[in-house]
Amino acid sequence: MSEKWTFMMDSLWVVVAAVLVIGMQAGFALLEAGSTRMKNSGHVAGKQIVSFAIVSIAFWAFGFGLTFGDGNRFFGTSGWFLAESSKKTFASLDWANVPLSLKFLFQMAFAGVSLAIAWGGFAERAKLSVYFIFGTLFTVIIYPVIGHWVWGGGWLGSMGMQDFAGSTVVHLQGAIAALVATVLLGPRIGKFNKDRTPNLIPGHNQVYTVLGGLLLWVGWFGFNAGSTMSVGDGFFGYIALTTNLAAASGAIAAILTAKLLTGKADIPAMVNGVLAALVAITAACAFVEPWAAVVIGAVAGAFTFWTSVFFEKKGMDDPIFAFSVHGIAGMIGTISTGLFASPRLVEKAGVGKAGLFYGGGFHQLYVQTIGVLGAAIYVAAISFIILFLLKKTIGLRVTAEQEISGLDISEHGSYGYPEHLDPSLTKKADSF
Repeated sequence: MSEKWTFMMDSLWVVVAAVLVIGMQAGFALLEAGSTRMKNSGHVAGKQIVSFAIVSIAFWAFGFGLTFGDGNRFFGTSGWFLAESSKKTFASLDWANVPLSLKFLFQMAFAGVSLAIAWGGFAERAKLSVYFIFGTLFTVIIYPVIGHWVWGGGWLGSMGMQDFAGSTVVHLQGAIAALVATVLLGPRIGKFNKDRTPNLIPGHNQVYTVLGGLLLWVGWFGFNAGSTMSVGDGFFGYIALTTNLAAASGAIAAILTAKLLTGKADIPAMVNGVLAALVAITAACAFVEPWAAVVIGAVAGAFTFWTSVFFEKKGMDDPIFAFSVHGIAGMIGTISTGLFASPRLVEKAGVGKAGLFYGGGFHQLYVQTIGVLGAAIYVAAISFIILFLLKKTIGLRVTAEQEISGLDISEHGSYGYPEHLDPSLTKKADSF
């Protein structure tokens, strides 16, 4: 294939992959709206558009340059507003043979996913204004720093950290921010009794939750396979294979674990098992054999369900289980390459060394662990500073009255389900 045709096919593939990743926003909207109460459904779904709009502007202006721009081992110092001051400006992305605009579009979609994950910890009780402020700061001073460390020529990348599509860069970052928000906001009204035992607050629509999970599963093929940014050698197909195998094993492991521990084959738990497995395989998809993908997915799916129950019993109200699904599973996936990375695939990817189970020793496991710890500490510290300052100034949480009435009506002036939640509309309809 000629160089011209290769360029065209690679560019087309990146556009398709970027659209698939952007489409994951619809998956998050359905998943989160279905997993929360009817009175907050419009707010929970609508904030995905607010979130993605903020990321689009902030990442274009500053985030992309801080992530991939020429700079130092900790952050980029050039490339604001996609301006290339020299050939070195975005040298960290020279391996991808597509236009800069497409590199930006694809990476911006990733930043959007990370922020969408963070919002899980804010659900059903945070002020809309907090989404604007924290969303902007997350996109400018939190997400890009870890991105640069791993993908932009930073210190973790130079150590050989293996995070092909972002178990740490995308998912762990969002999950740690969600965890900090969950702690600072406190639990939803009525979630815990006086003796700290939890009450079930079920989502209003399991069909939405399932559809959201399926949309995310499909979008993940753009997320993982699209990270090749090329079609020439067909390696994107192998990554799609390991991604799908992991997701399938995660679904089965999660629903079986739920049945074993609770006696119920919980449907939301099954969906979260799929997502946890996808999060875990995101780092490892290019480095592990198919059998290892099945193992990683199953471990992530099962362990995520157990941790979600454990954290809830300990008094943490994480409505979407963002930390368990994206944080715990992100750690599992990132560290798993230190165990399962295959020598032939490591050689192909050209990153890091083989895992412990393939005779590579503890080196890669050490690098992966350092990467997880470094990212978690930075994101936790900066997220806490930002959210603590917001709590002490404008406040993080809506009033008790607003929370009880629902964020649809208190923040937006209308219900997502007006016929069900506004009695006056029913009376008007009956009068005709």
